[in-house]
Amino acid sequence: MGVIEIKNMSKYYGDFCALKDISLKIEPNKIYGLLGRNGAGKTTLLNLINNRLFPTEGEITIDGEGVLENDKAIGKMFYMTEKDLYPEAMKVGKAFVWTKEFYPSFDMEYAMALSKKFSLNTNKKIKALSTGQNSIMKLIITLASNAEVLMFDEPILGLDANHRELFIKELLQNFIDKPKTIILSTHIIEEISDILERVIIIKDKGIAVDDSVENLLERAYSVAGAASKVDEFIKDKNPINTEVLGSFKSATILGELSAKDRETINSLELEINKVELQKLFIHLTNEGGN
Repeated sequence: MGVIEIKNMSKYYGDFCALKDISLKIEPNKIYGLLGRNGAGKTTLLNLINNRLFPTEGEITIDGEGVLENDKAIGKMFYMTEKDLYPEAMKVGKAFVWTKEFYPSFDMEYAMALSKKFSLNTNKKIKALSTGQNSIMKLIITLASNAEVLMFDEPILGLDANHRELFIKELLQNFIDKPKTIILSTHIIEEISDILERVIIIKDKGIAVDDSVENLLERAYSVAGAASKVDEFIKDKNPINTEVLGSFKSATILGELSAKDRETINSLELEINKVELQKLFIHLTNEGGN
C-alpha cells in the first residue's frame, strides 16, 4: 500500500529544533509535492522517514509498521537523495546490479531502457559522470526500483531542459503503469507543479499546508486595485502575498470567498482573479507570505 503516518514527531540537534511536533498522513497512490524554502527541513523529514535519521520524539510508520531499524518497512521505500551513496569507481551498470541485490524487484530491463532514453552510458564509472548524468543515474535507479514509495530530493537539479521534461514524462508513465506513492521534494516549484495531486509545505519547523491541489486552487484568489481600497478589503484577512506598485496594490488570499466578500469587492471596485498554481506555491513558501 505505502501509507506513511507520522505522529507528533520532532527532531532536535542539541538545542536546535529542525522540525517540531509534526503529524502527517501520506496516502497511497498519489503524487505529493514536499515544498519549502532551502533549509526548511524537507531533507530532514525524508531522512527521518527513511530511517537515516532518528526522531527525538514521536513515531513514523509505513502500513502500520514502525520504520525504526525495520528492514521490511524500509524496503517498501526508495529514496533518491542528493548525496552519492555508490562508490565512485563503480560503473553505472554495476550500480544497477548492486541495487537489485537490495531491491529484488528492481527492473534491470527498464533501467537499461531508461538509460538509452537519457543517453546515459552504463559502462561509464560514476566518478566520470557530470552532475547532470549523476542525477540521471539516480533518477533511473529510483524509477526502476519498483518500491511502493518513491521519494525524490531535488530531482531536477543539474538537468537540462530536455532531460527535465523527459524525467517528468517518464515519472508520470511509471505512475500510470503501476500506481504508487511518489514524493517530490524541491524548492524549484515551476517544473513539477502541474503533476502534483497533494502538497505538503514545511515552514517555521512545522507543516504549514497539507492539502489537495484542487482544494488549494478553489480557495485561492487575488484582489487588485487602488492600494487604499485593497487595504480596506484585507484588513480582516490574512493575505499570503501583497505587491505594491505606486498607488496600485494586489493581494493574494487563501480562504473562503463569501457572498459578502464579493459584494465588498464590487463596492470597492476591485478586480478579482484566480491564482495560478505556480504563483500560489511560491507565495505559500515565501517567508512571512510577502
